[in-house]
Amino acid sequence: MSQNNNVPINTAYWDSRYKKMDSPWNAKAITTPLKEYIDQIQDKDIHILIPGVGHGHELLYLHEQGFNNIKGLDLTLLAANQTKEMNPEFPIEKVILEDFFIHNFQYDLILEQTFFCAIEPHLREKYVDKIQELLKEGGKLVGVLFDTEFDSNTPPFGGGYLEYQRLFKDKMNIVLMEKAYNSIKPRMGKELFIIIEKK
Repeated sequence: MSQNNNVPINTAYWDSRYKKMDSPWNAKAITTPLKEYIDQIQDKDIHILIPGVGHGHELLYLHEQGFNNIKGLDLTLLAANQTKEMNPEFPIEKVILEDFFIHNFQYDLILEQTFFCAIEPHLREKYVDKIQELLKEGGKLVGVLFDTEFDSNTPPFGGGYLEYQRLFKDKMNIVLMEKAYNSIKPRMGKELFIIIEKK
């Protein structure tokens, strides 16, 4: 697994990347795995968090579908503001400028879309603990994780099935972890779709 030994991954780091439009993971719309999962949710009042919301395409889609209790977290608002410039309906007021690891609330659902791969790999166990803390009893972490490695010491960081099993299986209930059948074309065969439940 790649490790970042040189560049601190902080607000200044993300500001710099977004100013340079250096965000190759930006699909410019909600991706199919998350869209199809959201489309089958009937209760529009559940509390939903999107950590590392970035450009916020998932947040925008939830807003458009009438979900009421949605929040995005990020260290910088630059990417969200870029989306709002393109789409005035973007709910920028739902984006909280805060570190995921100090956020304090409880959610029914946390959506994972390129946040896990953006944090430094040594923080992954801390991520699992924080997800568990932020979920209500029976709450779920749902989304996609990369099932591939990247030759880079900066985000995105890759990973794989066995690592994710090790990280989650003793602390949470892995309902589903399998190759995503409906990934967008550039990520086809490189993503796992996950549904992981708080025990």
